[in-house]
Amino acid sequence: MRKLSILLSIFVFILGSCSQPKTSDPFVKRQGHQLTVNDDPYYFVGTNYWYGAILASTGQGGDRARLIKELDMMKQHGITNLRILAGAEGPNNEPYRVTPALQLSPGIYNDTLLDGLDFLMVELGKRKMYAVLFLNNSWEWSGGFSQYLNWSGYGDIPYPQIAPHTWPEFMSFSGQFINCEPCQEKFQNHIRFLLSRTNQYNGKKYVDDPAIMTWEIANEPRAFSDANKSRFAEWIRETAAFIKSIDPNHLVTTGSEGQWGCEGDMELFRKIHDDPNIDYLTMHTWPKNWNWLDSDHIAETVDTSIVLTKKYMTDHIEVARQLNKPIVLEEFGLPRDHHTFGPDDTTTARDKYYGAAFKLVEKSEQNGDVLAGSNFWAFAGLGRHSGDDPYWKLGDDLMGDPPQEPQGLNSVYDIDSTMDLIKEHANKLGN
Repeated sequence: MRKLSILLSIFVFILGSCSQPKTSDPFVKRQGHQLTVNDDPYYFVGTNYWYGAILASTGQGGDRARLIKELDMMKQHGITNLRILAGAEGPNNEPYRVTPALQLSPGIYNDTLLDGLDFLMVELGKRKMYAVLFLNNSWEWSGGFSQYLNWSGYGDIPYPQIAPHTWPEFMSFSGQFINCEPCQEKFQNHIRFLLSRTNQYNGKKYVDDPAIMTWEIANEPRAFSDANKSRFAEWIRETAAFIKSIDPNHLVTTGSEGQWGCEGDMELFRKIHDDPNIDYLTMHTWPKNWNWLDSDHIAETVDTSIVLTKKYMTDHIEVARQLNKPIVLEEFGLPRDHHTFGPDDTTTARDKYYGAAFKLVEKSEQNGDVLAGSNFWAFAGLGRHSGDDPYWKLGDDLMGDPPQEPQGLNSVYDIDSTMDLIKEHANKLGN
């Protein structure tokens, strides 16, 4: 009888243990080669929404009514992951630059935009959506590397759109950033400031907020020369370790384009993502910019773009498998069929291109593989370009295309057929 009682007690204990609810952990984590939420694999549909914090503010560029509508729209279409600019650097109204800026000068911040970032994080949390916040930028459109150099006494920024400056000149200038000690000090001060923030709407510290999935070191960080490659890898390692020392709760990644952003060096791509403080790999694909697509013959060259994109993605996915880490296609885009910028132009080629990328994510989800999701570039939602000038000017709607590009070039509007394709893809992923 005593043995029966003991066995019964053990059975009740086991039954009770099995019926206990799983521990809830709303943070996105990395477990081996997968991203997870509450220990379940997280394969996502995402977008680039770089202007989100500006739109969420009550100041210049702010429109909270539009923000709420767009977040609801994205959620309804299964988009759960937004890649967002934490904030631009430098004086406002610089040419081809985001206005308003968050960090106006070193350590001097626009409090209205900080409030906007707080508001955005709360709204994402309500919808169980996640943010990837990039903290810097190789390119001129948000200040980034070149602005830190300007602040540190390296001279005027050679904007490549303004003659006689050129892209090679700008890239050479920007490439000095990783070797600029005053720049690194200013950037680390910015990281420390932002990661130490407490949200004024919910009292939650940023380091404790599961609405943030990832701190991304920079948008498309590059060495910008073969000579810089070793130092570039070292800089990635130092910056990732610095972020983790402040915030061990969140993921960290690079923001790299992949081989294209590593001076064509696949071994450098592997090296910067092999670091233990880098949680997952990133890659971007830009058929037009990389001359895979002829913008005068989009319909005729989109198939070639798809073949080359699949090859590029497959090569990077294989590196992720070798490193036993997830990988994300966090930027990809294509112009509209006739290379115009409004929603009256069709998106047949774009939809075909998106569909090819989505199928690779769907296959990965089915097989439990490393490709964790994609963020298309970019969501314009209810925004519309002004029509009289293709480039952004003060007072225009914020769009998916940054100010240095024609507004609407790669943007997905709320009424585009692409939105139905995105929803279909999300349904296949169970989102």
